[in-house]
Amino acid sequence: MSTFKEFMEYSSKLVSESMVESVQKLKAPERLKESMTYSLQAGGKRIRPLLLFATLDAFGKNVEIGIKPACALEMIHTYSLIHDDLPCMDDDDFRRGKPTNHKVFGEDLAVLAGDGLLTYAFQLITEMNDPNVSDQVKIRLISELAIAAGPEGMVAGQVDDMDGESKQLTGEELQYIHERKTGKMLMYPVIAGAILANSTAEQLSHLTQFAYKLGIAFQIQDDILDVIGDEEVLGKPVGSDIENDKTTYVKLYTVEGAKNRLHTFIFEAKQHIKACGIKDDLLLSICDFVENRSF
Repeated sequence: MSTFKEFMEYSSKLVSESMVESVQKLKAPERLKESMTYSLQAGGKRIRPLLLFATLDAFGKNVEIGIKPACALEMIHTYSLIHDDLPCMDDDDFRRGKPTNHKVFGEDLAVLAGDGLLTYAFQLITEMNDPNVSDQVKIRLISELAIAAGPEGMVAGQVDDMDGESKQLTGEELQYIHERKTGKMLMYPVIAGAILANSTAEQLSHLTQFAYKLGIAFQIQDDILDVIGDEEVLGKPVGSDIENDKTTYVKLYTVEGAKNRLHTFIFEAKQHIKACGIKDDLLLSICDFVENRSF
């Protein structure tokens, strides 16, 4: 890839096509596959697969060995969005400019489509057939993904996020929520890439810290965009955090203060990448993308 933009487009196309192909092969009810595919095709930043592929590239590995864990990760992310949009959760009618899954297929099928994506994700990793990927590596990839997505990771963060609504949280409490709600699922692709690339323990430590800092930065930018973003570019309404009286980085620190924190986390993330002694151009470009994104 000659530019970061081209790598980003390649990464998104690769994982999008692979996910749809995987679902279409399933011996499952057509309505279920249609509902699963609908949300997988809704687009989005595809930043998680991008991080996995960029980490593999940084170690000089063929990025295609990471297709199945990248698809698994994006399927779990997509299931979480389907369930988040339900009336019992955030009650959203639109996601990325399109009607949400339950608005098209009904609440019952939307729940089951999310369930299908969540469980199929782990099956996908077991189907990795690269001779260089041992069963032990597959087990480690599955274990790390379960930790990132489960009751110690994303799900825990979602519960704390709900409990924190209409409460005044401290900066430490807010960061703790987002470490798990957003951060763990952004850390996984970097950890998975490092595992597949057989990194050293020191490199894995720095990459884990890089991904942690990047995950918090990603959430800070989300909070900023909810205040000053363009609805057409974002594909969702802005101002929902204020409307729901949620504690955000902007509410705690103002837009300018949140931007300063964003810049600090991005700077620290870059320092950890540079300490790894790997090809770092794509990972550094992802840092810039997260800091400057408008969607």
